[in-house]
Amino acid sequence: MEDAGARVALAECCGSTAWIDAMVIRRPFSSGRELMETAQEISESLTAGDWREAFASHPQIGARRIEGERLHSPWSRNEQAGMEDAADATRQAISDGNRKYREKFGYIYIVCATGKSSDEMLAILTERLRNDASTEIRIAAAEQRKITMLRLEKMLAEG
Repeated sequence: MEDAGARVALAECCGSTAWIDAMVIRRPFSSGRELMETAQEISESLTAGDWREAFASHPQIGARRIEGERLHSPWSRNEQAGMEDAADATRQAISDGNRKYREKFGYIYIVCATGKSSDEMLAILTERLRNDASTEIRIAAAEQRKITMLRLEKMLAEG
């Protein structure tokens, strides 16, 4: 794969330009394991600004897609499947929590939503709203790392 194609594929996994650039520079990878280890290593060197850039590449938890609009990643819809059957009250509570979270921290609530129900995502959001900014950026970055690694695994499985 040429660099341009690799950039597009990697951007689907993590929206940080610094992470993408570093991954492209480190190519080629001799194995999937090396790819995953490198991705983890590079993610550990990112700055708070790099993380915020990555968070911005995600749709907000619970955001409804407007007809014809694509979610940010081809995997986002499946990752947020737990929101599909959310009760109206839960959906509203997550929407309100998302607004409070953005006001408090300056970026969207990011959680590795894969396998989580809407009630679980709401409980996590409610808990994380209690954090201070330095604690929360570390937690949000760890969630982004989980998402990135899951997406890389999906990319490898798809060939």
